[in-house]
Amino acid sequence: QVQLVESGGGSVQSGGSLRLSCAVSGFTYSSHCMGWFRQAPGMERAGVASIGSDGVTTYADSVKGRFTISQDNAKNILYLQMNLLKPEDTAMYYCAADPDVYVGGVYYCHVGRYAYDYWGQGTQVTVSS
Repeated sequence: QVQLVESGGGSVQSGGSLRLSCAVSGFTYSSHCMGWFRQAPGMERAGVASIGSDGVTTYADSVKGRFTISQDNAKNILYLQMNLLKPEDTAMYYCAADPDVYVGGVYYCHVGRYAYDYWGQGTQVTVSS
């Protein structure tokens, strides 16, 4: 059974930093695509960053230069380092994983992808001004 458990959320002032972690268990695929998403109240879930098993990363324009996605394959942990946080970053953050990197022969691991087989329950990030 695949489980994704996020941690590291909290409250921080504008300009501060947080590092989110996503512990993955039961996911034995060497080839994979993983992503971070966020959803603010009244808003749709939006992609924040993605990373493939090949190490290729993509980011939403709103977080480029401030957020960094990374993965520790030995520990099966996905990270999201968030710096220079802004009040508009306030949201519930979710991690997601899927064994398919290619769909129909096309590379399909990017921040615009929403089709993932496995999702975590989320961790809240609140940034105050």
